[in-house]
Amino acid sequence: MAFKSPLCQVGREKRKKTNGVSSLPVTLSELEQHLWGAANILRGSIDSGEYKSYIFGLLFFKRLSDVWQEEYEQKLAEYDDEELAADAEEHRFDVPQEHSWSAVRKHATNIGEYLNAAFQAIEDANMKLRGIFQSVDFNNKDRFSDAMLERLLQHFERYDLRNSNVDADMLGNAYEYLIKQFADDGGKKGGEFYTPKEVVRLMVRCLEIDEGMSVYDPTCGSGGMLLEAYRAVEQSGKNARSLSLYGQERNLNTWAICQMNLFLHDIDDADVRRGDTLREPKHTVGEGRGAIRSFDRVIANPPFSLKEWGHSVWSNGDPYGRDTYGTPPKAYGDLAFVQHMLASLNETGKLAVVVPHGVLFRAGAEGAIRKAFIEHDLVEGVIGLAPNLFYGAGIPAAILFLRKKKPDHMKGRVMIVNGAEQYEEGRAQNYLRDAHIDALSAAFLGGEDVARLAKLVTSDEIAEHDFNLNITRYVNLGEEAEAIEVAEETQKLFDLIEERNAAEAKMNAFLRELGYVG
Repeated sequence: MAFKSPLCQVGREKRKKTNGVSSLPVTLSELEQHLWGAANILRGSIDSGEYKSYIFGLLFFKRLSDVWQEEYEQKLAEYDDEELAADAEEHRFDVPQEHSWSAVRKHATNIGEYLNAAFQAIEDANMKLRGIFQSVDFNNKDRFSDAMLERLLQHFERYDLRNSNVDADMLGNAYEYLIKQFADDGGKKGGEFYTPKEVVRLMVRCLEIDEGMSVYDPTCGSGGMLLEAYRAVEQSGKNARSLSLYGQERNLNTWAICQMNLFLHDIDDADVRRGDTLREPKHTVGEGRGAIRSFDRVIANPPFSLKEWGHSVWSNGDPYGRDTYGTPPKAYGDLAFVQHMLASLNETGKLAVVVPHGVLFRAGAEGAIRKAFIEHDLVEGVIGLAPNLFYGAGIPAAILFLRKKKPDHMKGRVMIVNGAEQYEEGRAQNYLRDAHIDALSAAFLGGEDVARLAKLVTSDEIAEHDFNLNITRYVNLGEEAEAIEVAEETQKLFDLIEERNAAEAKMNAFLRELGYVG
């Protein structure tokens, strides 16, 4: 019996707006506002930190269904055979037609149940999509009434998302816009899955990523750093598809968002895995536990000053040998991530990592690790960033660059760049503009002193300052220097607050044991 596509109701002629569905090409601005409008339907019913997974899940489902239908129509015109046109081998992703968007839309009740079934069927039919919808559950009528889901699906149907209407670049850009909007909406939590694109562009430019390289992000969030690496090579006129992209992300929801982000940008071969990078790194080689795999470029924005990072394991010797330069303190996991990245770097590679300023000057175990880095000539440079560029982190951060083999002119030297003046002030958050990115990257890559911006410092000079890498010790901004030193004092204040909170929690526990508090 010949296959009949339930989606094959749209003619192969040029389509027009019918039943409220626009099949005409859409602009990026229209698409962005349309997608953010879907989030507004859920606002108030679901916590803002949660509904992004549902919106992204529906968007991805709609895109898969619309592209499958487009491919079906093209193959039907080519083969004049419905069964062959619907064959899974003829499609980038297989969408079982009894679980397609139009099949789900036939149901007015128990819509969430049919959506869940569709998501599971799509995962089952596509090995590389396994797990991508796991964080999405619409079958809860206390959260998602049929009336709400009907409104949500009607909203998504306003545009046909096939390639001829919305190409991968546009949809990918709209998806990234939506990620940023959710980060804005989430405030401090937004920083858990999104790094401002301008900061990422600066990091990628300084890493000088070229075609054919392998690029790895061990805390890849929504995938922005991997995508920016791809985009930078593409914009240089080179073959971005020759890049090998790798990542790992602990949070299931964020991992799914990352996978969708890459797929919507037409990147199918990135290897992004789920799991805790410090406790269970997934990119290894060899039998059993294996050795850490190495890459040409490593880039990341790990969580700042993570407390539960695996100190109890590392204190007895990291089983993957990443503690070569020491074990970071229990309360600060920053240099555990840096050492993982260093272990993931091949002999000619470079890494860039966002760190809180405390990493540059804190003493104790971190000071010992920093000293070892400098004595082994691993630190290529530091770019200090302006304050309030990141979500939920008002104090300034820095980008630390390491490499195992420096070029001759950089041996025994460290490039220090002070970006305290390089930003545009915003109401809730500050921004890097193109001119700031240009100035900072040029100063870092130039290898020369620039007044009030950059200085090439010798390892001996850093040793004289007790291996302290605090930016303003080396690049003086005159009167502004005093202001930026606040970063160091603020970090000390935060440390004291944490100690106070820990002591208070311990005291309250004793009081509860004695029955003085409930």
